[in-house]
Amino acid sequence: MPFNSKASSLLAGAFLTAGILNVQAADLDQAINKGVDRVGNAQQAQIKIDDIDSQTRSAEREYRGVIKEVEGLKVYIEQLNKQLAAQDKELDQIEASIRQVTLIERQITPLMLRMIDAIDQFVRADVPFLQDKRIDRVEDLKDMMGRSDVTVAEKYRKVMQAYQTEIDYGRTIESYRGEVEIDGEQREVDFLRTGRISLVYQTLDGQRLGVWNPQSKQFEELDPSYKSKVMMGIRIAREQAAPDLIKVPVAAPVAVIAEAK
Repeated sequence: MPFNSKASSLLAGAFLTAGILNVQAADLDQAINKGVDRVGNAQQAQIKIDDIDSQTRSAEREYRGVIKEVEGLKVYIEQLNKQLAAQDKELDQIEASIRQVTLIERQITPLMLRMIDAIDQFVRADVPFLQDKRIDRVEDLKDMMGRSDVTVAEKYRKVMQAYQTEIDYGRTIESYRGEVEIDGEQREVDFLRTGRISLVYQTLDGQRLGVWNPQSKQFEELDPSYKSKVMMGIRIAREQAAPDLIKVPVAAPVAVIAEAK
């Protein structure tokens, strides 16, 4: 039976060896699986790292963009502050101008009223050419001064315009048609005004001539010898003839002595 014992020993050794090999294979598989798991975990960790790195870079780019935007806003705000400071200064100047304008308005209104009164007296005492028209202009100025819808600047412009018109009368020649009383009868005549030094008329039939006498404050008969001269002056004033020298009757100057008050 010695053979059987030996065989049994060999068989037992073989089973033992096989068991050991099976145990080692199982350990190896477990180690390999753990290695695979570690690699998988490492890959997942790397993916997370890459995502975190990408998010970090994106956040950094966004941060830098915000920084630039903030810097731009700082420059813009600084510019706005300069503009606001300039506007505040301009506002102060405007308010000062408004206060000054208010003061000027209080002072200039009485001045304009005095100017209108002066021009009114002047027109009524002046040579009576276009007198109705000139008096109406003065009355319009008086009415305008009481209107609230007309600015002070516009009122002043109108007053100065009236003065300029009166000044222009003194250096122009003009002919116009009107009426004058002759021998107690209203007659239609042609007037010839030469500045303010002479105002003559001629009836439409050319038979009667008259001249304004500033001393007597009335029209007086004019010598017929002036007829051709008056007719030429009328034609020149109406631009029907070329400008030329004309002779017109001029009243002698009167000396005025002012009384001391």
